[in-house]
Amino acid sequence: MEQGEKLKTASTAMTSDFKVQTVGGAEKTTKSFENIDKVNDIINDWNAMSKKAANLTIEQYGPPNEATESRLIWYNNGPWKRTIVYRDEIPHDFPQPHTDVIENYINYSVPVEMFGKLAEFDGSVIVERTRGEVSSRCDMEAANILALNLMNDIVTGKAGVEEAREKYCEVTSAFMMNRPAPYAEKLQFEVSKHEKYDTDIVMIADEMMEQTKEKINDIINDNRDI
Repeated sequence: MEQGEKLKTASTAMTSDFKVQTVGGAEKTTKSFENIDKVNDIINDWNAMSKKAANLTIEQYGPPNEATESRLIWYNNGPWKRTIVYRDEIPHDFPQPHTDVIENYINYSVPVEMFGKLAEFDGSVIVERTRGEVSSRCDMEAANILALNLMNDIVTGKAGVEEAREKYCEVTSAFMMNRPAPYAEKLQFEVSKHEKYDTDIVMIADEMMEQTKEKINDIINDNRDI
């Protein structure tokens, strides 16, 4: 990429940042729904767990807003900002062997110092600092509800990592045995419907000024050598 194009791209990026932060609308959600016959054709060749998750999500929320060969996407379905069911499975052995095929997202700002603890708790709880989101990816929605409830307990100091992992096993067992398991049935905390980005801080301005000075000196020195 030529220098001129680099500068144009940087300018466009800064303009976009200003627009999104002042006007909003970083994520354009699809309002329409996919044709169910098209969806069924897509998931027909998926593996058993992916297909099961897709059908259960369709049964609960209706057809997805978007569908590709590798994933189905719902926006603002139930308590979720976004739900994705994947064709491709990720093996995961906590708390028992399964494959991760469904991911549920919420708006949630996690303090940076808590990132490590959440990674220790469950590698399928995914924090996106800049977007101000947390998601959980597992084999079923109930498991994601449980993981996010325990994520909130860790962040708010109600539970430590090991305590949360033990409770995950306890509640999962209760849920599978059809016993009361509220932590796997409903989010136990309020979730904001409004995006709250963590845009960090601007640090490059002074460095860019220094680089500009050096570039000018390079040009001057090159001209002297001619």
